[in-house]
Amino acid sequence: MQRAYSPPAWRYSTPAIVLHWLLAALIVFMASLGWWMMTVEDTPGGERFFVLHKSVGLILLALVALRVLWRLAHRPESLPAAVPRWQVLLSGATQAGLYLLMIAVPLTGLLGAMYSRAGLVFFGTDLPRWVAASRPTAKQFFELHETLVWVLVVLVVLHVAGGLKHLLVDRDQVFARMWPARR
Repeated sequence: MQRAYSPPAWRYSTPAIVLHWLLAALIVFMASLGWWMMTVEDTPGGERFFVLHKSVGLILLALVALRVLWRLAHRPESLPAAVPRWQVLLSGATQAGLYLLMIAVPLTGLLGAMYSRAGLVFFGTDLPRWVAASRPTAKQFFELHETLVWVLVVLVVLHVAGGLKHLLVDRDQVFARMWPARR
C-alpha cells in the first residue's frame, strides 16, 4: 500500500533546487570526464576532452559562485527536531565540506590550467594568460585538484546516503525539501 504524499512543511526555493541538481549532475559528469580523460590523454584527439573539462569547469565554478551567493542570502530552515543531534552535526559538516570543495576543486583545476603549457581554454578559445607557464607549479595544482576530487566524491557519497536514508528509512520529508515539487 502506498503512503499518501504530504509535502514538507518547508522547502528550498526553486532556484536553490535547480542549482543543487544542476551542480550535482555537473559534478558527476566532471569527475567521470576527469577520470576518462586521464586514460586517453596520450592518444590522438585526447586533448579535446581536456578542453571540454576546462570549459565545463569554468561554467561549474560560475554556478558554484552563484549557489554560494544564493545560499548566503537564503538560509535553509533547520532539520526537524526528530533528527538526532549527531546527524545534524554530520549533516552540517558534510554541507560545509561540500561547499568548500565545490569551490576548491575547480579553483585548483583553474590554477593548474593557468600554469600549464596549454593554458586556459573555453570551448576552443584561448583565454588570456595571467601567469607564466610552469610545469612544476601546474603539476602541484593538478595533484591537489585530483586529491580534492576524491575527497569530494567521498562527501557526495555520504550526502547521497544521508538523503536516501531520510527518503527510504526515516520518511521524514527531509529529502522532499530538495526534490522538485509535485504538481
